[in-house]
Amino acid sequence: MPRGHYSLHDPHDHTPLGEEHFHCATGPSGWRYVSQITNPSGDHIGSVDLTLDDLGRPIRLELHAAAWQVRGAALDGVTWVRTDPTGTHATEGNVRAHAFTGASPAFLIATARLLRPALGAGAVRARLVAFTPPVLAPRTLDQSWALLNSTPHATDNAPLIADEYQVNDLETGEQHSIHLTGDVVLSAPGIELESLDSPPSTFT
Repeated sequence: MPRGHYSLHDPHDHTPLGEEHFHCATGPSGWRYVSQITNPSGDHIGSVDLTLDDLGRPIRLELHAAAWQVRGAALDGVTWVRTDPTGTHATEGNVRAHAFTGASPAFLIATARLLRPALGAGAVRARLVAFTPPVLAPRTLDQSWALLNSTPHATDNAPLIADEYQVNDLETGEQHSIHLTGDVVLSAPGIELESLDSPPSTFT
């Protein structure tokens, strides 16, 4: 069960945004990621709880940020309920999309797991619903993912495979690279892995 923490920063000006302390694990029916998010002062500002099935589809999502809450799952596309800070109003949403995304590293692993682009086979498209802090307002976007490289790195145990993906925002044309190994993000815009207490899990 990998456990560690990421540092989060603004991908444009590198302003520190805080840290995300996580643990995650694969299981017979899929994968689960749980994290607590703190600001640069160390105050708790949010959490992520995401469960995928064996095909990478989100079967349970719960996000918290600035007293806002989102609960969602893959149902007729993706369906969610967003609750305001007072708890007096809740709005439901549904979009014909493949999965969810957001600021957490969990969503990069989840999207790669869902799409599984093959090395040298070109890009795979996905429609995603993004929830970003602090208010977790939904936004639908289209991305393409291509697997550029899979590089083995020797370790004391089995070799560690680092995958490099090229991700394109199909609306803005923005392009960036992310690096994953198993169910851990090594680096991505705004995200750096700072500590890892045990090796990443591997997906079968």
